[in-house]
Amino acid sequence: MNVRVRYAPSPTGHLHIGNARTALFNYLFAKKHNGTFIVRIEDTDIERNVETGIESQMNHLHWLGIQADESIEKDGGYGPYRQLERLNIYQHYAQVLLDAGLAYKCYCTSEELQAEREQMIADGKDKLHYSRKCLGRPEEDKPYTLRFKVPENTAYTFNDLVKKEVTFRSEDIGDWVILKQNKIPTYNFACAIDDYLMKITHVLRGEDHITNTPKQMMIFEAFQWDSPIYGHMTLIVNEQGKKLSKRDESILQFIDQYKSLGYLPEALFNFITLLGWSPQTEGEIFSHDELISLFDEKRLSTSPAKFDQEKLAYINNRYIKSLSLEETKTLCLPFLTEANIGSNQSDAWFESLIAVFKDRLVYGKQIVELYQDFFEQEFTIEPEAKTLLSEEGVKPLLEDFITRVNNTETLTAESYKTYIKESGKATQMKGKMLFMPIRIAVSGSMHGPDLPQMMHLMGKELVTNRIQTTLKTL
Repeated sequence: MNVRVRYAPSPTGHLHIGNARTALFNYLFAKKHNGTFIVRIEDTDIERNVETGIESQMNHLHWLGIQADESIEKDGGYGPYRQLERLNIYQHYAQVLLDAGLAYKCYCTSEELQAEREQMIADGKDKLHYSRKCLGRPEEDKPYTLRFKVPENTAYTFNDLVKKEVTFRSEDIGDWVILKQNKIPTYNFACAIDDYLMKITHVLRGEDHITNTPKQMMIFEAFQWDSPIYGHMTLIVNEQGKKLSKRDESILQFIDQYKSLGYLPEALFNFITLLGWSPQTEGEIFSHDELISLFDEKRLSTSPAKFDQEKLAYINNRYIKSLSLEETKTLCLPFLTEANIGSNQSDAWFESLIAVFKDRLVYGKQIVELYQDFFEQEFTIEPEAKTLLSEEGVKPLLEDFITRVNNTETLTAESYKTYIKESGKATQMKGKMLFMPIRIAVSGSMHGPDLPQMMHLMGKELVTNRIQTTLKTL
């Protein structure tokens, strides 16, 4: 079988983490099976489409490293790849169904349909299906929709790649609209027609789409076409086990948010792949090509995928650590420039700054926060650290060290390192009792980045001011 899969976004907003996962799993499935990955734009919801929606979807897919084999950017012979450019196709197939008696014209207004629904609720009916009152109704010269005539007493069963055997009954589905009054198709009708014409073999999507499957199967059966194989991935949930809601601000949910914070696309590619899928091998860090090689649709999870923010932080941090100093500088420099940090400093200063904080970075923009925490926050000494400063020999050590610093005009990280050693010898302080008091005196904390590098970045004035402030407390 020549595998053909599709990711079919609506351009109603930016690329969401859930949609990115759908695109990614389809991409991995296609690449693993030497198949074709298609991006099809389902833009028939005209009122909700946003002007930059398509561009945003495509740009962020590219950024993540998900390249389509066929799309609006790359015709593979099955286009157009935008549904609004395929309206004549849907209208043709709708007419075929109408002529065959498998669809009919419905002249009901939205007010009439609402009144009918309210009456059904008042009557206590459990199935709020359209009454079929327009079935067999004589032709009228007035606006109409086309409804699909749902077969009676029919089971729609499919073997889902994730959920195994799933069955829907036709009596649970009312006659549904396939073509609206404006001749634009509804989602399920257009989707089924496109999947057939584009020779889609497998449909991998979120489980919130599973109730669409029987309607799409009805269209395939009506035309005596073979349905694709379906796979419905479990939902992504937050750390409280609740379905991700776009109103949930505790989790960043759009790819552009991660991009703008300086997350690495390779890390997100890696992380998103582990949302609802696991490899047979141990570990959590995998390259793009490794994930293609390891991907196995049989290992798609049957349980909800937890969005673990700590795991994302760990993975992105690991990827940043693997960058060269120059690559890390390229990542961080725009954020430092925007925050007006180091505007008069040399390249060497920026490289020192990045080298100091690189191993702690979770995302690029965090360099600003780390810098400000160390160099711009009000200087206070942590309570635990104050206890250590009261130890014997600390005050002479700090006095000796600040004297050496004050007597030197130009200081480098190496200068600070040398003076720490010399002050240790002069005051007979070593090990923890040599480095820790100086660290506390200049940063207020017992923990932090490389001490000589940190002092070099702070500059002589700030270093001496903080040590003098500390000495006044002893």
